[in-house]
Amino acid sequence: MRRVVSLYLPGWSTDRLRRKSGASRAEGLAPNRPLATVLPDHGRKVVAAADAGARSLGVHPGMTLTKARSLVPELVAEDADPTSDLAALRRLALWCGRYSPFVAPDPPDGVWIDITGCAPLFGSERALLRDLHRRIARAGYAVQIAVADTPGCAHAVARYVPAGRPVTIEPGAQRQAIALLPIASLRLEATVVEGLRKLGFERVEQLIATPRGPLARRFGRTLHQRLDQALGYAPEAIEPIFAREVPRCRRSLLEPIATAEAFAQVIGDLVGDLAGQLVRLGRGARRLDLHFHRVDGCSQAIRIGTAAPSRDVAHLAKLLVARVGQIDPGLGIEAMTLVAPLTEPLGPAQSALAEDGKRSADLGALVDALANRFGSGKLYRAAPCAGGMPERSVAQLPALGVATGRRFADDLPRPGRLIDPPQPVQVMAMLPDHPPAMFVWKRKRYRVVQADGPERLHGEWWREAGHEARQPWSVRDYFQVEVEGGGRYWLFRLGDGERAATGPMQWFIHGAFA
Repeated sequence: MRRVVSLYLPGWSTDRLRRKSGASRAEGLAPNRPLATVLPDHGRKVVAAADAGARSLGVHPGMTLTKARSLVPELVAEDADPTSDLAALRRLALWCGRYSPFVAPDPPDGVWIDITGCAPLFGSERALLRDLHRRIARAGYAVQIAVADTPGCAHAVARYVPAGRPVTIEPGAQRQAIALLPIASLRLEATVVEGLRKLGFERVEQLIATPRGPLARRFGRTLHQRLDQALGYAPEAIEPIFAREVPRCRRSLLEPIATAEAFAQVIGDLVGDLAGQLVRLGRGARRLDLHFHRVDGCSQAIRIGTAAPSRDVAHLAKLLVARVGQIDPGLGIEAMTLVAPLTEPLGPAQSALAEDGKRSADLGALVDALANRFGSGKLYRAAPCAGGMPERSVAQLPALGVATGRRFADDLPRPGRLIDPPQPVQVMAMLPDHPPAMFVWKRKRYRVVQADGPERLHGEWWREAGHEARQPWSVRDYFQVEVEGGGRYWLFRLGDGERAATGPMQWFIHGAFA
């Protein structure tokens, strides 16, 4: 099921002016003063855009500046810069590529984002929309967001259903969502909207219920094309954009294809072309987006990632081919585009390290295959890190990540299995500061035959200082003990066994040795 987000920025031009002005023009563009941008028009100036304050006082695009000032004498008017606004909108669309490989500007004040299949990467569709809304609003822009099965429905709801949070149209509910909206929500020309209003049409539901023939003869095919696109009866393509410096290649096909074998052949050719570009740039791909362009104008995409930079044609092609099952070819695919939106430096391989390089490549291929099937978040490796206490001396890193820290006392043996959190045990010892002679854990008695210790650990002062009210002590004495039957365990005492200020002298089991 296709899902498209319409990101609407009602104050795009004016919000950009306020952010750009900063403190140097705080008086002229103060938030409490209405702001509008104007364009010259046959010797007069007309309003091109107005902020929320100006719109609430009756100022709207197309109004002459003279009339706007008669309504709002304190209105601040700045010259519009449509070229810069469009360039900034394109940059915003490229930034939205973090949410989907299909993004495109929707001039003059919107962005399309096709999030089909992308929601699970953020946990849910709601989480994706919430994150998008939060980031845009935090940047200082007024924003309205809607998501629906069709671009037309999402566009209409985002602009004509004001809401302080993203609006979600359930799958298949386009008709109910736009029925009561004004006919202008269908992205019709102003002359068509005015003509329909003269005939008594105000809401979309009236168009749906009216025979099409008479209206089509009078207003042309565009009227019902827009209506069908919003309802999902006609396809509407979103042509994605890419940054100019991003490596990419495209294959237009002589005949539409629809089989997995044909996809695999084209994928191999595309990856080979892209690898040549990456070699010239001295870079390797970390993420690849493969776009499938159908004959009906719709587009779909699959995305893969790699744990390390790669330009291995066979490896990358294999990862992409494994995901072509997600594509619905419809009546056929007429073109395919491969894009590398994320790359990293990758030098030529050294022959002296060929064997090590082969082993690294094999491991990287395994990690990539598992990550693209089960998700990169489920793959990790344990690595030592700086921590005074055992439970804080191991960190989870990406499968091929590089450890940047080093745990303390890493020359001492540690159990292969830690119990988190440590569990209390009852201990008998000859003296309070002696090793345990016997302990009871889970109602089972263990007699100690050998013990090694203590190993005294003091918690990191920068962590423990903030927890003084809850836990004023940070001294642990650890003992490795061997019990009858051969089991080996790791026990510790809170406190040094002598001074009550160092701890309550309680015992815990923290791990077991293999």
